[in-house]
Amino acid sequence: MQQAGKRQIVILGGGFAGFYAALRFEKALKNRSDIEVTIVDRENFLLFTPMLPEVAAGDLAPQAIVFPLRKDFRRVNFFKGDVDSIDLSARVVHLNYGESLEHRTQLAFDHLVLCAGSVTNFFKLEGLQENALTIKTLGDAIFLRNHLIAKLEEADLESYSAQRKRKLTFVVAGGGFAGVETIAAVNDFVRESVRYYPHLNNDLVRMVLVHAQDHILPEFDHDLGDYAQRKLEARQIEVLVSTEVRSFRNSSIELSKGEAIESDTLIWAAGVAPSPILEQLTVQKEHGHVVVDQYMRTPEYPNLWAAGDCALIRDPKTGKPYPPTAQHALREGHVLAGNILAHLDGKPLKPFAYKTLGQMAAIGRRTGVAVILGLKFSGLIGWFLWRSIYWVKLPGFDRKCRVGFQWLLDIFFPPDLCQYSSQREKPFNAHRPLRPAAFGGTTPFQQQDPALNKDRAVR
Repeated sequence: MQQAGKRQIVILGGGFAGFYAALRFEKALKNRSDIEVTIVDRENFLLFTPMLPEVAAGDLAPQAIVFPLRKDFRRVNFFKGDVDSIDLSARVVHLNYGESLEHRTQLAFDHLVLCAGSVTNFFKLEGLQENALTIKTLGDAIFLRNHLIAKLEEADLESYSAQRKRKLTFVVAGGGFAGVETIAAVNDFVRESVRYYPHLNNDLVRMVLVHAQDHILPEFDHDLGDYAQRKLEARQIEVLVSTEVRSFRNSSIELSKGEAIESDTLIWAAGVAPSPILEQLTVQKEHGHVVVDQYMRTPEYPNLWAAGDCALIRDPKTGKPYPPTAQHALREGHVLAGNILAHLDGKPLKPFAYKTLGQMAAIGRRTGVAVILGLKFSGLIGWFLWRSIYWVKLPGFDRKCRVGFQWLLDIFFPPDLCQYSSQREKPFNAHRPLRPAAFGGTTPFQQQDPALNKDRAVR
């Protein structure tokens, strides 16, 4: 419950920007009692998104890359819920909460911080929202890993080569950081796992990366992008550049060049859009992002602030918006919180200015690309920098230990093929008749496609 007599600061979103803004307030609250800060998020943890592909590939356990908000905040309040609406005139946020979001309440605010992040953008392409997988949340990574194992299990029992080929074809759309790291991690996981399936081999697996631009990793220059593509292709990944996905229906992925890929798996990593909750706000926006000044405050409302993926903050030197990366978001959150405190104390505000230190991408086992302070790295050194820098950036000593230990085990042990389900056990119906196959009926291999034996002979 909010306490009367205190100025209320509400942060919407527990991603990097919201988390580091709350951390700044957490320290400030040691020495002041005139404000109350509440952070709102539908999840009760910060997700370290750069390592999501490693969870999807089984290199890291899910709990290794999440950080409980209640554990990190003793003075900042946490509210687990979803934003229903925002009334800027009345200075009230309406929230839904509960297991099924069936309850409603509201929080009053004197200052509101928008760190609502982004959502996957399917660009209204046919069948994508219904059928494609995404790699945006922890649930996405867990679901993707289960899906990959399910397709391996199904393919191992499949009697017809065409259907088995479809199950072993995996397509990733998007050649930026998320797409390249995802296809690299998925490729490693699947190809290292097929040896445990007696009827499968690596020649049956097809991996495809589809990218709309003329070279992958456009965030880098052509040299590193070309290097990454060569490495992916050397690991049996097809890279289709200047190609777009047009639709995904009936296990068929239609491409812009007229080709159709038969596959059960399309992982969409080709775009994001700001949170839909921003659409209801009567403030200036560009491409859905809330436009703020150099202090991360909206021109229309002096008590409305924004940072992270949902905000458009311009670099004072170039005039271009800062990119939506974690290294920018965490620093934006820190400066934003400092500006609110300065505003409350009548002190000058600090403009946000930051120069990107570098960018990195992992492109498979022991291989990566990186640009750090203008210097280019690739191969083993690039991969080592990726792991080292992100390991240092992990919040919390316990999470550093978890991740470091799991990476060490990954060197010596094969991938884990356990398929985890969050579904509850269904009661057994004693009156339900068993299928004849349980008593010697037709098995999956009694009627086989002739091509099946030919494929198995390769193994």
